Amino acid sequence: MALGGKATLVLLLCVMVANAVEGEVVTCQMVVSSIKPCVGYLTIGGPPPPSCCNGVTYLNKAAATTPDRQTACKCLKQAATMVPGLNLDAAASLPVKCGVYIPYEISPDTDCAT
Repeated sequence: MALGGKATLVLLLCVMVANAVEGEVVTCQMVVSSIKPCVGYLTIGGPPPPSCCNGVTYLNKAAATTPDRQTACKCLKQAATMVPGLNLDAAASLPVKCGVYIPYEISPDTDCAT
């Protein structure tokens, strides 16, 4: 589950940046700050805290361009390597639990370059 789970989390959060707000430039620092409150939910479970959902919503709106979304995806992949015990089911359910619509299937096959 370690590598596959991390990839799923990354992909989940990567697709959440699909609906963008113009004018934002996505950085790895922004990505990590946005998802950091979700780590407990993604590893231990329970309901995601409001700060997690706020971060997910913000990240979903932050990427205005394809390059921003690609940057977010790459940053999330790096961040996921630092999350031991990642729960794939929790990662898959995060958008729904946070009320964020993701028009894409969450898959470990997602390529950050596209």
